[in-house]
Amino acid sequence: MNETSPPAGLHAAPSIGFVSLGCPKALTDSELILTQLRAEGYETRKTFAGADLVIVNTCGFIDDAVKESLDTIGEALAENGRVIVTGCLGAKAGQGGGNLIREVHPKVLAVTGPHATQEVLDAVHQHVPKPHDPFIDLVPEARGVAGIKLTPRHYAYLKISEGCNHRCTFCIIPSMRGDLVSRPIGDVLNEARALFESGVKELLVISQDTSAYGVDVKYRTGFWDGQPVKTRLVDLCEKLALLAEPYGAWVRLHYVYPYPHVDDVLPLMAEGRILPYLDVPFQHAHPDVLKRMKRPASGERNLERLARWREICPQLVVRSTFIAGFPGETEAEFEALLDFMQQARIDRAGCFAYSAVEGAAANELPGLLPLAEREQRRARFMAVAEQVSAAKLLERVGATMQVLVDSAPALGRKGGAGRSYADAPEIDGTVHLLPPEKASKTLKVGEFTKARVVATQGHDLVAQPI
Repeated sequence: MNETSPPAGLHAAPSIGFVSLGCPKALTDSELILTQLRAEGYETRKTFAGADLVIVNTCGFIDDAVKESLDTIGEALAENGRVIVTGCLGAKAGQGGGNLIREVHPKVLAVTGPHATQEVLDAVHQHVPKPHDPFIDLVPEARGVAGIKLTPRHYAYLKISEGCNHRCTFCIIPSMRGDLVSRPIGDVLNEARALFESGVKELLVISQDTSAYGVDVKYRTGFWDGQPVKTRLVDLCEKLALLAEPYGAWVRLHYVYPYPHVDDVLPLMAEGRILPYLDVPFQHAHPDVLKRMKRPASGERNLERLARWREICPQLVVRSTFIAGFPGETEAEFEALLDFMQQARIDRAGCFAYSAVEGAAANELPGLLPLAEREQRRARFMAVAEQVSAAKLLERVGATMQVLVDSAPALGRKGGAGRSYADAPEIDGTVHLLPPEKASKTLKVGEFTKARVVATQGHDLVAQPI
């Protein structure tokens, strides 16, 4: 036998290259696929070259995301040649009426839409067979029923539903991901518990519309640990708070539409059981623009709603996204948006210049503004938003905050970086940690430290560990 050959009966496991593009919701789809691949004995890698096959999980929300996805598929084909495509772009039709990806890249082996774990695995089995062997196949990276996660070990995303019931005119997500389908509350809570048990210190709750959790099943009563629990946002938050408490962990809510029943969650935030942080996609403030957008909830009452939330929970931090230059937007409507931003005092705000998305109903609306004007309005909005944000950050100077450490070279002897409750990973600011004053004080990634804010730095804070 050749000395370099594996012993009889043992063979190198097939390797699957994997790349995940797009939002955290797509990332959770990737985690499900990777968990199953590892459970079946496949090796996974982040590179294309040398893999037996490559999977690309795509995004198709805006034109830039479509281009990035198509370019990545092209790179995978060039470097490897054997490519399976999944994700939102896989559900999108091309100009010829067929599948967009197959029109652009006809050599891909298979194409599926989003949240299609079994279809992806079926395609993998077809092109790279690997019989399951429970005696040798292990999932060393898995976190119990939560499976494999692609985030750092100290934080993770928890997807509570799929799809969306709204038909916003600028969005094509329902055509790709379908209507709202809420996960059974028992499954959600079991995954959350597994994540906390595995060391997660921050759980980020995501969906297309977190506030609508349970609407599709009429808030039916589910069961968890033998106890009845309603499939409803406030009940879910109550149980997540109970699960997080023994670990001192954070629970952060994303994609929360400003429905009245969100008021019921604010007491949990005021009590410190759920992070006093809401990611609310307002998109605009003028009622006529919101009507053209077909946005849910009563946009004209959002200032009143924000005031009510802050009355219940004064430490609340709100982040949001907006669109400038929507078709038909007048200067007066845009000025109303700027006024809203100044009155609402949104802590963290992002803004997109309106961009037509193929298949979106907004494409048929009259009054498309020139691109230069849309970009100019976006810049004007961001100037106001950054002014508001900078003023809010200055209010934190002198405060002592709990910081979750994300980076700490040499145990933080030269400082590090982390986030406060006001900062979601990758989308908000950072707390730059100075070297500890006490030689005995160390910082460790994935653990909390108390720090006193001493200065601001753009969108970030500078703090002294104490």
